[in-house]
Parts: sequence; structure tokens; C-alpha cells
Amino acid sequence: MGRPAEGGNVADGQHPGDGMARLTTVPTSAVLLGIARLIPFVGFSALAVSGSDGGLGTIGLSPRTILSAYGAVIASFLGGIRWGVAAARGAGWPDYVLAIVPSLLAWAALAAPAPWDLRMLGAVVLLWGLVDQDLARRGMVPDWMSWLRLGLSGVAGVALLVAA
Repeated sequence: MGRPAEGGNVADGQHPGDGMARLTTVPTSAVLLGIARLIPFVGFSALAVSGSDGGLGTIGLSPRTILSAYGAVIASFLGGIRWGVAAARGAGWPDYVLAIVPSLLAWAALAAPAPWDLRMLGAVVLLWGLVDQDLARRGMVPDWMSWLRLGLSGVAGVALLVAA
């Protein structure tokens, strides 16, 4: 970890006086779990594109169906991030309104016919990687989170669009 401001605590990465505890490095757990979150996107997208069902047909499922459901869950999760940050940091109406948009769009995407379902989900996931960039700029989340979110949302969104 880097050097904290005067009086800061190197062990927890806090920098007093900057309005929020800033981690100077990305926590390994956030990186590893973020990458693990991408496995279903990449794996089921590859199966959908290849035309293989990976044996899922025997239980009445398809890679596309699983990918659509997982994409909707993750889109809702992305809204939950903003809701949690808004609640923890005392944000106002605009943040709460933005927080519900991904889950509402994901719900609509589940009702859309193929290929629009995955196109909508891909767009939502990509867009929310950009929308949430303001959280770090406003000091509401650590700086590393914006870059991690952008990368993870980019891979997940592209996987959804490729599978569409």
C-alpha cells in the first residue's frame, strides 16, 4: 500500500481529511471475485455462439436462457451497488432513482424476444459501468472501484452482446 497522509493508517489504507477512506490498492478479494463473476458470462456466451448447449438441453435449459437470467441478476446487482452507496453516504433522490433503473431495464429485457433480450442486458451492463464512474469522482467509493467496475462491466456487457 502507498503512504497515507499524515496521521493515516497504512494497515487500512485510510487517508484522513479526504472525505472518505481511500484504499491505495485494489483488494485482491475484489479482483478475484470480480473475475469469478465473469466466468458465467464468458462461458455461456461461448456456448451460445458455438451452438452447443453443453448438455443443458437434457434438463430443458440453454446457454442463452442461463446467460439472460444471469445478466438480469447482475444488472440488478449493479443498481444495488448505487443504492447501498447512496444509503451509506446520505445521497439524495437522483442516486436512488438511478439505482432502480438497471433492475427495471433487466426485468423488461427478460420479457423481450431474442436477440433483444441480450442486447438490452448488454447495453445496461455496459452503460452502468459508465454511469457509476461518478461515484468515485464524488468521493463516494474508493478510486479503484471505478476502474474495476469499468473493466468487469466491459467484459460482461460485451459477452452479452456477442451472444445476442
